[in-house]
Amino acid sequence: MYERDVEKLLKKAQKPSEDAMILHPFYKGKIQTAPKVPVRSFEDFAIWYTPGVAKVCQEIAKDREKVYEYTNKENTIAIISDGTRILGLGDIGPEAGLPVMEGKALLFKYLGGVDAIPLCVGTTQIEETVQFCKWLSPSIAGINLEDVEKPKCFALLKRLQEELSIPVFHDDQQGTATITLAGLINALRIVGKKIDEVKIAIIGAGSANYAFLRLLEKVNVDLGNTIVCDSKGILTKERAQTLDEISKQMWVKTNKENISGGIEEALRGADVCIAYSKSGPGVIKPEWVKAMNKDAIVFAGANPVPEIWPWEAKEAGAKIVATGRSDFPNQVNNSLGFPAIFRGVLDVRATKVTDEMCVAAAQAIADFAYRKGIHEEYIVPTMEEDQVYVEEAMAVAKKAIEQGVAQKPLSDEELRKKIEERIRSGRIMERVLVNAKIIKLP
Repeated sequence: MYERDVEKLLKKAQKPSEDAMILHPFYKGKIQTAPKVPVRSFEDFAIWYTPGVAKVCQEIAKDREKVYEYTNKENTIAIISDGTRILGLGDIGPEAGLPVMEGKALLFKYLGGVDAIPLCVGTTQIEETVQFCKWLSPSIAGINLEDVEKPKCFALLKRLQEELSIPVFHDDQQGTATITLAGLINALRIVGKKIDEVKIAIIGAGSANYAFLRLLEKVNVDLGNTIVCDSKGILTKERAQTLDEISKQMWVKTNKENISGGIEEALRGADVCIAYSKSGPGVIKPEWVKAMNKDAIVFAGANPVPEIWPWEAKEAGAKIVATGRSDFPNQVNNSLGFPAIFRGVLDVRATKVTDEMCVAAAQAIADFAYRKGIHEEYIVPTMEEDQVYVEEAMAVAKKAIEQGVAQKPLSDEELRKKIEERIRSGRIMERVLVNAKIIKLP
């Protein structure tokens, strides 16, 4: 049930920050490099390093694809950020963004068995970031873009996807859109509505909702029945000339009735509200939710405080409410997406992450929860349900094979075995290091 004592709720929300200020200096970061091979004696260094390694280098020089077989490249990605949009903190710079990227790397390893290197770059220029990623690409198998400001994030993603031969994924776009679609699939199952028949109000015209619209289109939603509302109001024909390129792309396909106004008008008669806008409460008012259709669905995704408190939305008539917070039911959390998406991508050596692969991931997440038994306060799995990552990675890898972007297609049996081993290894490694007291408990 939803906590109604706002003061108590906010105090509880501050506790992780207080603990973080104690534990971050205690551990001095969240990730480290660990050996992958045994050192049975010092003679083994003749194998792992010189002179033995020279033969390995010569083989790769003759066939560069063998770098995936002889090194850890096949399981290594880079988390790239310029520090211009860190969580809800804004442009705080690359050094201040590094703790976030380390946390992301920890999630990649623990949830997906992916070795992720956090790299915050000391430039805000697209050309320089693209060049940096090109220089880096021989050593990695993929890139996860993170916390890059709008509109630069769109151009940067497009350039990297076009100019690199390795997959590039922007979590703030594709990751958020994937888990949002998963939650919506199950929410609609509960209320008995079809995704291609509902009216959807999109509150916020940022990266998450831009990518979400693309995924809606892939599942045959008529975007004309959706309405997008930015900070100045609904995207309409009359505003077209003043919109930036991304907002203009969103407007072109949406709002076929050219409804004008603000959030209130966007929500009137809507079945679904998907909000990724500014921190609340009060951004969405209860009386506006009352004007939505029966059994309304409200996703209030702003952090740290959602656009409307969940209990306010419920009391106003919403059947299902989701937020980005772990202290409310139905947390729509990117951590359910990116570790498994990359797991699937890496294990078949896919050259790109397509929107169809994100849809496959969303459907796998939704179906996993559906099989367990969805209800109004359980529309997506939690991070503790580790098997969901296996099912999701399988779905992504199989879609990559189906789309012809997998360079190393595997049978279902081979794929499942590889995915399960990789995902299990990340958790086992943490336990072993803790038990050996290499990682000390505070």
